[in-house]
Amino acid sequence: MSNLAAAGEEPEILFWVGCAGAFDDRYKRVTRAFVRILEHANVKYAVLGMEETCTGDPAKRAGNEFLFQMQAMQNITTFEGYGIKKIVTACPHCFNTIKNEYPALGGNYEVIHHSTFLQQLINEGRVGVAGGGEFKGQRITFHDSCYLGRANNIYEAPRDVLAALDADLVEMKRSKANGLCCGAGGAQMWKEPEPGKKDINVERTEEALAALDGNAAALNNMLGVESGNAGATPVPRNSQQGSIIAVSCPFCMTMMSDGVKNKERENNVQVFDIAELIATAEGLNA
Repeated sequence: MSNLAAAGEEPEILFWVGCAGAFDDRYKRVTRAFVRILEHANVKYAVLGMEETCTGDPAKRAGNEFLFQMQAMQNITTFEGYGIKKIVTACPHCFNTIKNEYPALGGNYEVIHHSTFLQQLINEGRVGVAGGGEFKGQRITFHDSCYLGRANNIYEAPRDVLAALDADLVEMKRSKANGLCCGAGGAQMWKEPEPGKKDINVERTEEALAALDGNAAALNNMLGVESGNAGATPVPRNSQQGSIIAVSCPFCMTMMSDGVKNKERENNVQVFDIAELIATAEGLNA
């Protein structure tokens, strides 16, 4: 961003990378995939680089309002210094915080989650995904991020993006407004779970696997985390080699991936961000 500003230029969007997109090895691949899509679509973008700091979301969720406001004001000062107006991010937590909580501190911007931005690029013909690419007919289920879905009512954009792949999209029993958290929200990402019968991410993964496997019996038995019934390991309908759990959040990525490992299904079920799927279908592998 500083280089563009020095040249007297303005970007079409500021791509807010986020902590996970910058430091988590797995989610760095999502960052690279999304950037390659932006370049493929000739989107003039900028990043803050070393000037980007945490939005303050984890601090706020953990109850440290003072730290949150310090981090938020630092970012707002940076945004205002560059005249930033439009921000796109692949993290629903960053999206929710900048969009809904920065205005109270004087930071008012157009904030777009990458699922919505990808939907726009596809609708405008700037990203083609002709014929669905290698995902045509592949079985995919989408896990709704709480901060994207229930907090901001964005349900259709990621599904529209996946629909462009011409894949076999299947919904989990609990989806959209009735979706189940991956278990990482509300600062739960940074602590061990409380004692109970089952970790939430395992429960959610079992539901995803049942949907992918077409296991009606397992779906019908999913009565909740504390039910004790929720979760015989699904028996694959026809092995579903290469089935995909699609996500749009770095926290969900970690929790669902750990859930797949817990169920020992890494050999035939993978977890991908929607940007990775689009980049792969376009031949822009990250």
